[in-house]
Amino acid sequence: MRRALRLLPIPFSIALALPAWAADEKPVSYALCPVEDPIPAFDGAPAAVAPQDQAARRQQIQLLPTEIFGDRQEGTSSTTTYQGDVVLTRGDQFLRADNLRLDQEQGTYTADGNVRYQDAGIRVIAKRASGNQDQDTHNIEQVQYQLMARRGNGIADSIHMAGPEGQLLGSTYTTCDPHDPAWHRWYLRAREIDINTDEGFATAHHATVRIGKVPVLYAPWFRFPIDDRRQTGLLYPSVGLSGKNGFDYEQPIYLNLAPNYDATLYPRYMSSRGILLGGEFRYLYHGGEGKLEGAWMSSDDLVRERADDYANALPGSGDEDIYGDPLQDKNRGFFRFRGHHDLDSSWQARADYSWISDSRYLEDNGGISSGDGVRYSVLTNTAGLYGRSRYWSARAEAQTYQLSDYTISEETLPYDALPRLSFRYDRPILDWLNVGMNTELTRFEHSDKDGGSRLDIKPYVSIPLRGPSWFVEPGLAYRYTAYELDKDLADQLGGERSPTRSTPIATLDAGLYFDRDTSWGGTPFLQTLEPRLYYLNVPYREQSNLPLFDTRMMTFSYGQLFRDNRFSSADRQTDANQLTLALTSRSIRQTDGLEKFNVSLGQILYFEDSNVVLDSSQEPIRNGKSAWVADSNYMPSDRWTLGASYQYDANNSRADLISFRSRYLIGSDGVVNLSYRYRRDVLKQADFSFLYPINPVWSLVGRYYYSFQDNKTLEAIAGVQWDSCCLAVRLVGRHYVRNREGDQDNQLQVEFVLKGLSSIGKDTDKNLRRSILGYYRDDLYLVPPSVTAPNVDDSDETSSAPF
Repeated sequence: MRRALRLLPIPFSIALALPAWAADEKPVSYALCPVEDPIPAFDGAPAAVAPQDQAARRQQIQLLPTEIFGDRQEGTSSTTTYQGDVVLTRGDQFLRADNLRLDQEQGTYTADGNVRYQDAGIRVIAKRASGNQDQDTHNIEQVQYQLMARRGNGIADSIHMAGPEGQLLGSTYTTCDPHDPAWHRWYLRAREIDINTDEGFATAHHATVRIGKVPVLYAPWFRFPIDDRRQTGLLYPSVGLSGKNGFDYEQPIYLNLAPNYDATLYPRYMSSRGILLGGEFRYLYHGGEGKLEGAWMSSDDLVRERADDYANALPGSGDEDIYGDPLQDKNRGFFRFRGHHDLDSSWQARADYSWISDSRYLEDNGGISSGDGVRYSVLTNTAGLYGRSRYWSARAEAQTYQLSDYTISEETLPYDALPRLSFRYDRPILDWLNVGMNTELTRFEHSDKDGGSRLDIKPYVSIPLRGPSWFVEPGLAYRYTAYELDKDLADQLGGERSPTRSTPIATLDAGLYFDRDTSWGGTPFLQTLEPRLYYLNVPYREQSNLPLFDTRMMTFSYGQLFRDNRFSSADRQTDANQLTLALTSRSIRQTDGLEKFNVSLGQILYFEDSNVVLDSSQEPIRNGKSAWVADSNYMPSDRWTLGASYQYDANNSRADLISFRSRYLIGSDGVVNLSYRYRRDVLKQADFSFLYPINPVWSLVGRYYYSFQDNKTLEAIAGVQWDSCCLAVRLVGRHYVRNREGDQDNQLQVEFVLKGLSSIGKDTDKNLRRSILGYYRDDLYLVPPSVTAPNVDDSDETSSAPF
């Protein structure tokens, strides 16, 4: 009797074949879909719970007995006919029909009359099912199905299976509700799909994707995988239109090379520029992973236009500087490698290396691996060994730089570190005593300048004394820095090739915690008052004879009030006799611990002049007071957040920094952002962005990003989105600065999102997610997007990476 159920796994062919096209990588919402299933649950069927391991499930079911019930049973020992309400069950498999005939000698079966089947993966209604179990052939006619493990439904005129091979004729697949209006739905229809379950692939003939009744994609023939075994083939293309690129079409081609490595090719046609060939290679193993990507363009019409402008520039007009290197007929491309290898539980080798053919490449092609290429001025390349344990961390790395901004010269590039060796140690010896040491040895080199070597050692000790409402932590450090300079650089700095600097550093950090219970509008709050003092004393050391390899002035901010150096690295150590006065207050909602309000205010009192500067162009900090630094955040409601930062220089009666930011959440997915940023003599910008849901179906998106200092719109976005249960359409226009000369470009992007399948058109998601903080709510909580990587067959082993 168990043989009677051999037909039951066959409807899985539908579940495997058509939905295998799906390539959902973006968040998809089915909130607008009806609660009812396209095929209602069958009476008497077991609850459909999708298993985690299909192979294990099938093995378990093979061991279970088959139970058959019917209103009437007729026949002989070899042929049995069940009539009436016939029910077959085995595990979670359920078959119901009006009639069932079994021929044990011939191995044939026939089920007809309102045939219904359900298991953990699919629910099926069919007119008739028949076959030969001995020959493993099966035929199912006039099929309607609904997937259980994922959203999806459709029909098939017939299914024919012979062992692992079979055909689906006149089949469709969609994630839409069949009762929706036609123009709300998309569906995939194939005249014939040939299936091979052993090899894990199918071949579709004359397949069409339609939105409503309009065909939007046609393929006369193609192969695609029907299970989680990856297969070589075409991925969904990207189509766009812009003033810079013209008509833009990219067709990804996926190459399945091995279980733990794969590749994807990205041929791209741009009508205004030419053909670009890109690709990526990924690998994964138990000790690490990596990714190589690159692109190549043998001739770029955009470069030729730029060369013509360069040739026509009037000598001495300055236009030569605008157009720069003409790069006429020069090959263009980029390469990037990122990867790591775990040596053991504490040590890891990793690298991130990039190369571009010219300093305009990122600007013209939107950056490496995505992003806005105008934002990058320098590419940083690193490779090395990195270690970490409970009390220490160490690294031995090489760091190089490449220019990606044609408006600056190679001389402005940072020094390469070849190599950089560092070790940090910090450990509590007693409950009241901490000791530690920071050391670094670096060799600095530059293609246009002389370099040298630097040794920096900084041992320190601190005494953390703490109570329930107070803390006092005195600290003492000693910083020793020594150089070995190349001759020409030493001559520029006074002739000493081995200068040194040694400086004691004394700090005292102390604070109090006051709190009280209060209430706002009947809600209990805990209000705190947290005064803090930070004293820093560092004697002056002459440092004009020391080079500037990798040191910059740090941006003044609230955090800078509590640092022992206002420079970013070891080439300069500030001298100081100063005291920071700071005060913080918080209001914490006691019902859930949410911080509804905080404000921090601080200022540095300089008891003496601070005379150490980067170079002669800077002025020392005079005896007196620093600018006031204030920072505050307030939540008027759980949906509305306000924040502001302010720096006021009382000595000169001017504001050095003003920052305002606000965010309001609308419904379950809407958001409005407004911010203003001002830094004296640097920038003055306003940024407004929103995703506004008009109703559950329609929403508007937009951004207006303006520079008052340049009197120019940096980016403007306007778009409309329409959403339904299974289909979404986005129309987005974008006006933006596309290069460092300030030239602007326009884009028009249209995207059809076929939920459960893929999207057709230009990927609007990347620009909207970058431009509108909170476009996906998870972005507000800094949840990284998932990254798909090749699988490793042996899942029992895990990586021991310490990072």
